Amino acid sequence: MAFLDLQNVSKSFGGHSVLTNVNLSIREGEFVAIVGYSGQGKTTLISMIAGLLKPDSGTVTLDGTPITGPGPDRGLVFQNYSLLPWLTVYENIALAVEQVFPQWDAPTRQAHVDKYIAMVKLSHAKDRLPKQLSGGMRQRVSVARTLAIQPRILLLDEPLGALDALTRATLQDEIGGICQSEGKTVILITNSVDEALLLADRIIPLTIGPGATLGETVPVNLARPRNRTELNHDPEFKRLRAQVTNQLLSFNSTRQTTLTRKLILPDILPEDLDKPRVHRPPRRLSEEKSENVTIA
Repeated sequence: MAFLDLQNVSKSFGGHSVLTNVNLSIREGEFVAIVGYSGQGKTTLISMIAGLLKPDSGTVTLDGTPITGPGPDRGLVFQNYSLLPWLTVYENIALAVEQVFPQWDAPTRQAHVDKYIAMVKLSHAKDRLPKQLSGGMRQRVSVARTLAIQPRILLLDEPLGALDALTRATLQDEIGGICQSEGKTVILITNSVDEALLLADRIIPLTIGPGATLGETVPVNLARPRNRTELNHDPEFKRLRAQVTNQLLSFNSTRQTTLTRKLILPDILPEDLDKPRVHRPPRRLSEEKSENVTIA
């Protein structure tokens, strides 16, 4: 039986279909990346796995138990850090640990929090407030906070999308190393094919909506640890990149637009920008008249 299992999951908002008949099975310890265009339902999908949204139809189960709401067995790293600005790095992480492990004594909690701060290389900044951190450091705190509650599955909702290229590359390497050492089951939501190939065991493209669903799974059989410099010269990496990219492009080429009402163009003509600007009313198509002039 699959560790995480989605069966025929669909979700709509305001009568508009976002996801339709999504089926997904993930093994324990597997790293899966879901890639797709922005605005097609990736965050909606991961929010249903996190228990923040309920599907309109279908089932979502974790280790055979239906997911009916959020819980500490699923750790979600958001796009926007979601740190409490009045708490330090240590306090942001400690607050989550206290909520999940209230039975632990103070020394045990402190050692546990310090362990995960060190894991993301922020021991020197543990007493700083979020406003005193860079974007990459804030995202490290978010990752450490999520890992510190020891979830059974780690959900990454485009956590590196707002970072610059160099910081993003550094955090990709750190997240990949941490997830491998911790042996976590991970779902990564991203719109970067290269990021998915660097981190994941398999990639699943998301089709284009309305009513998006999951496309054909692409296994990533690249040896670990993965070095981004070496991968750029690896024929298999290039083949996989082309396969995933072409699948995404094929979704876009088959997209159809349906008009539910007739579009009426406004009764106005464009201005001639080569003429001097003067105060005059707009030119309207209905007011245009044709004249025949005969020159003797």
